[in-house]
Amino acid sequence: MDNNRMGLPMKLLVSILFLYLLTPVILVFPLSFSDDQTLAFPPSSWSLRWYRAIFGDGRMMDAFITSLGLATVVTLLSIVVALPASYAIVRFPSKVTNALFNLLTAPLLLPTIVLGLGILIVFASLGVMGSFSGLVMAHMTVTLPYALRVLTTSLTGLNLTVEEAAATLGARPMVVFRRITLPAMTPGLIAATALCFLVSFDEVVITLFLAGPRMTTLPVELYHRVEMQPDPLVASVSALIIGLTLAVVLIVDRSLGLNKTFVK
Repeated sequence: MDNNRMGLPMKLLVSILFLYLLTPVILVFPLSFSDDQTLAFPPSSWSLRWYRAIFGDGRMMDAFITSLGLATVVTLLSIVVALPASYAIVRFPSKVTNALFNLLTAPLLLPTIVLGLGILIVFASLGVMGSFSGLVMAHMTVTLPYALRVLTTSLTGLNLTVEEAAATLGARPMVVFRRITLPAMTPGLIAATALCFLVSFDEVVITLFLAGPRMTTLPVELYHRVEMQPDPLVASVSALIIGLTLAVVLIVDRSLGLNKTFVK
């Protein structure tokens, strides 16, 4: 009885804190249906005009297409690099593989603005500022550590018995990896893919250093729009981004379950 009495205030406190953290996100949705010319809460009238305006805004649509393509390419390259690297780190532990792991995950230790400034200095000397390839390389410095950590965790949790049995029966290492190890890593692969895509699509700080007037991403375009013209169009686009994020999470949950995918 005492435990229940003590647990109720704690649950109430957690609920209040959770609601407090979600309030800015929740407010985006009513603002996105505003019919006003500027951002104001509560809206004086309601309409879908700003959702329709998104498709008529050339810069916003170009930024969305750029972000979508960029996130897709970055995700694929991150998985292609992180998968063999994680296999080498887990299956062949040594000072070299430990150094490789520390090197690839080092960007997670740096503040994003410091990392962005460092990338700016290096990329300016290479002449890849404002280019798609430059943005891909910059985003991979952020997404690759996440992919590597998720895949190494997934690989570490696998049971070696089946792999050893297949090898004992004459299966070659590549056959064991392709037919046994890789299917067993499916939850980790899906988690890494979803995480890399969302991190790349939402990246704004590093992109601000590298994006140019001819190529920009959706988060950067939203940032500039808020500075120059804070209208409800920003809220409408933000609501769609939130919806995209929830869709990715729901797809992962429906396919494998979040507990199997993100929790070991």
